[in-house]
Amino acid sequence: MVRIALFAVLAFAAGAIAQAIPNTSGARDVGNGQGRQFTTGGCVSDADCQEACCANNGAGTGICSGIGAEFQNGKQGCGFNDPNAAAAIAAAQEQVARQGF
Repeated sequence: MVRIALFAVLAFAAGAIAQAIPNTSGARDVGNGQGRQFTTGGCVSDADCQEACCANNGAGTGICSGIGAEFQNGKQGCGFNDPNAAAAIAAAQEQVARQGF
C-alpha cells in the first residue's frame, strides 16, 4: 500500500513539473502572433496563444496557459512579454528545423 501511495505522489509531482516547461511540439507558432499556439506551448507574448495567455513559467520562459491555470505550478500570470523574444524565436525555429515540422 505504501508503494502505491509513493508512486502516486511521484507521478503527480512529475506531472506538475512538466506543466511548467513549454511543450516544443508547437515550436513553429512561437513568436508568430497569430494566436495558434496551444496550451503548454512556448510563447513570447499573449498574441501567440489560443487563449491569449502567455505566462512566465517562473524561469523567464513563456508558456501558453489556460485561463484559470496561469498561476499554477509556479507560473506568474498572463501578459508575459519575453525580453529575449528574438533568442526564443530563433531557438524555436531551430527546433522546427530539427523536428521537420
